[in-house]
Amino acid sequence: METTLETAAPLSEAELARLDAYWRAANYLTVGQIYLLDNPLLREPLRPEHIKPRLLGHWGTSPGLSLLYAHLNRTIVARDLNAIYVTGPGHGGPAIVANTWLEGTYSELYPSVSRDEAGMARLFRQFSFPGGIPSHVAPEVPGSIHEGGELGYSLMHAYGAAFDNPDLLVACVIGDGEAETGPLATSWLSNVFLNPARDGAVLPILHLNGYKIANPTVLDRIPRDDLASLMRGYGYEPYIVEGDEPAAVHQLLAATLDRALDEIAAIQRHARTTGDTTRPRWPMIVLRTPKGWTGPSTVDGQQVEGTFRAHQVPLAGVRDNPAHLVELEQWLRSYRPEELFDPTGAPVAELTALPPAGERRMSANPHANGGVVLRDLVLPDFREYAVEVDEPGGSTAEAARVLGGWVRDVVRANPDRFRLFGPDEVASNRLGAAFEVTDRVFLGARYDGDDHLGPDGRVMEVLSEHLCQGWLEGYLLTGRHGIFTSYEAFIHIVDAMLNQHAKWLKVTRHIPWRRPIASLNYLLSSHVWRQDHNGFSHQDPGFIDHVVNKKAEVVRVYLPPDANTLLSTMDHCLRSRHYINVVVAGKQSSPNWLSMDEAVLHCTRGLGIWDWASSDNGQEPDVVLACAGDVPTLETLAAADLLRQHLPDLKVRVVNVVDLMRLQPESEHPHGLADRQFDTVFTTDKPIIFAYHGYPWLIHRLTYRRANHRNLHVRGYKEEGTTTTPFDMVMLNDLDRFHLVIDVIDRVPGLGTRAAHLRQAMVDARQRCRDYTRRYGEDAPEITEWRWVHPESVTNP
Repeated sequence: METTLETAAPLSEAELARLDAYWRAANYLTVGQIYLLDNPLLREPLRPEHIKPRLLGHWGTSPGLSLLYAHLNRTIVARDLNAIYVTGPGHGGPAIVANTWLEGTYSELYPSVSRDEAGMARLFRQFSFPGGIPSHVAPEVPGSIHEGGELGYSLMHAYGAAFDNPDLLVACVIGDGEAETGPLATSWLSNVFLNPARDGAVLPILHLNGYKIANPTVLDRIPRDDLASLMRGYGYEPYIVEGDEPAAVHQLLAATLDRALDEIAAIQRHARTTGDTTRPRWPMIVLRTPKGWTGPSTVDGQQVEGTFRAHQVPLAGVRDNPAHLVELEQWLRSYRPEELFDPTGAPVAELTALPPAGERRMSANPHANGGVVLRDLVLPDFREYAVEVDEPGGSTAEAARVLGGWVRDVVRANPDRFRLFGPDEVASNRLGAAFEVTDRVFLGARYDGDDHLGPDGRVMEVLSEHLCQGWLEGYLLTGRHGIFTSYEAFIHIVDAMLNQHAKWLKVTRHIPWRRPIASLNYLLSSHVWRQDHNGFSHQDPGFIDHVVNKKAEVVRVYLPPDANTLLSTMDHCLRSRHYINVVVAGKQSSPNWLSMDEAVLHCTRGLGIWDWASSDNGQEPDVVLACAGDVPTLETLAAADLLRQHLPDLKVRVVNVVDLMRLQPESEHPHGLADRQFDTVFTTDKPIIFAYHGYPWLIHRLTYRRANHRNLHVRGYKEEGTTTTPFDMVMLNDLDRFHLVIDVIDRVPGLGTRAAHLRQAMVDARQRCRDYTRRYGEDAPEITEWRWVHPESVTNP
C-alpha cells in the first residue's frame, strides 16, 4: 500500500558527496557536544581531561535528525522554500544545535560561539554543562518553536504554525516513541482542518529507529502494511524510506522528498486556482534508519547501534575506561573531520555552500521567532458592546454572550491572524455570535444540515483539549493571536502542556533575540458554581492553582464579576504580550454590577472597595467582605444586604477582586499590591471574610505575608457538589450568603451574643432553602427573586 522510490537516484556524485559530508559534519559536532570539553578538532590524541565529567545527551535519534535537516536544506535551495523544522524528538538537541552552527545562524546570534576552532570548543563545552545550554531543542536554539522535552505535541504545533501561513512549509519530525502518546495520535487528524488554499503545508516525517529508552517502539514492530494503512486511514499518502547504507538512503530520501514536495505544490496549486475545497491526501514520510546510526556498533561485546543502548550515551565510561576512550576517538575520526573543517576550524566552503542563505535558513526563518512577524490585532472598541447599568444589579446579562458579540467583530476584523479554539464548546460557552461571520473550519465530508461548517472557518473545534492547546501554541509561536475557550473542569487535561508553554515564555523573556509573542488566552466557562446540567465530574476550579505555580512574570488570572468587566478584561488580554492569561467567567444570566466606565476603572485597579455596597461610610470597618468570581460576588453582596437589614450599625466594607495577582505582595508578582495599599483596603486587624471562586487555600497562599493574614477566613470550593440548583451548590460548599453572614457573626468580636437570633435565623434559612430545592427542584423565590436594593431607595419607616 505504501509508496516507495527504490530505484530513484536523483543526486549526482558531487551532490551525494556534499550531502554526506554535511551529514558527517553534523554528526561529528553532535558527538563533540556530548563528550568533549577540549581538543575539538582532535589535533592531539584524546586524553581523559578532554572529556566532560558528566556525559549527558541523546545520541540515538540525532543522526536521523541531521540527515533530514541536510536534505531539507537541499530542497529549500532548489525550490526557494520558506520552511521551518519542528523536532518531535527534542532530546536530539545537539543535532539541531550542530546544524544551526553549520548554517551560521548560531554564531550570528551568539558571537562568542564563532565558526572556528575556539567557537567549536565553546559549542562543545556549553552543551548540557553548568552555565551552558539545555540538552533539548530549547528556546535558546535558533529556529525552534518546539522544545520536545515532553513528548506528544510536535505535530499539533506544526499544524498550528501552518494555519494562515500560505507560503510556509513545516517539516515535522515525529519520533516513534513520541508517536505512542495520545496527543500525537490525535494530531494526525489535523489535516482535516488544514485548507490548502489558505494555509501552509505540514510534511510529517515519522522517524522509526525502533527503540525508546529500553523498549521497542510499537509502530516499528507492527507489519509494514499495517503502518501504511494506518497512515492512509488518517488521510496521508505514506512514502517509505529505509536502509542502513548511507549512499542508498541519501538517494532514496532525496527522491522521496522531491516527490512529496511536488505533491504538496500540486495540492496547493489546485486548491488556489480552482477553489476546490475537497480534503486532499497529503504526503507523509516514514524514515526507518538504525538508532544511533554511524555510532559504535558494539560496546563491551554488546550490540549498540540499532538497539535501545544507543538511546543516550553509547560510551559511558570514557574518562575511566581507556578502551572506551580509544573507541570514542575512533568514532569521532570516522567522520573524517580533517575533510570537513579548515585549519581555523571553520566548515569548509563545500559545506557552507549547501544550506540556504539569510532568512531561508530554517534556523533564521522569522516564523520561528514569532514576535518578529507579529502584527497587532485590529480590536473594536469594547465599550461599544457594554450593557447598560443604571444602578448596580439593576439588570442581568449572560456575560459570555455579551463578550461573544465583541469576539465576533474581532474575528471579522482580523481574518488572517486570529482564531477561536475550543473542544466543541464555542456555542455552549455562549460565543456563538462568532458564527454570524465565520464557520467552524472543516475539510472532511460536509452534509446538509451541518451547523456553520466550512473550509474557511476561523473557529477550530475538535474534541481534544490537547489539539486545541497545541494548535493555538503553534499559532502563537509563529506570530498570531487566539483564544482557547473551555469548560473549567476539563482544561486540566492540558496542565502539562501549559507547563511547557510557561517555561518557554519564561526562558524566551530573557533571550534578547527572541521577540515577545501574543499571550495565550484561556476563557473558562461552565465553571464550578453553575453545573445545572452536569455534576460532580464537571466541578474543579483548580486550574487556577496550577497556573499560579508558574513564574509570576508570565501568568495572570482574572475573575471578572459581570459582563462589562469581562469585556474590559478580554480586551486587555488580547492586547497583552508574552503572558498566560486565565479568565474565568460564567455564561448564565447574572446581575450587572458596574457601568462600563466603572468597569474599566475597576479592572485597571485590579481590586477595589465597592462604596455603593459598603456601609462603613469612609470609616474604619468592623468587617471586610471580599469576593473574587461572579457567583462569590453575588453571594457576598446578598450577605452585605442581609447585614445591612439586620445589623444596620455594623460597618461593612465590600471589596471585589478581579485581578487575583493583586493579592500578592509586589515583591512576588508584577501586579502585586504594595503592603501599604493592601492594608489600607483590607485593614491590619479586622476580620476578612473572603468568598472565592476556587479552592480556599490559594487565597491563603497568595496573602500569607500580609499583616492581617491571621484574620483572613476564606470560603470557596471544597469538593462538594452534584447536579443541583445554583444556590444548593453554594450551600453545599458553605459559600452561600447565609453562611457568610454566620461567618461575620462568628468572627467580629462582641457580635456573637447580640446577633445570636440572626445567626439562628441564617441557619434556619439555609435549611429552608435546602428543603425547597429537594421538594420543587429549583431554588426558592427568596433566592431567585433577590435584587440589590440601594439604601437610598429604601423608605424609612
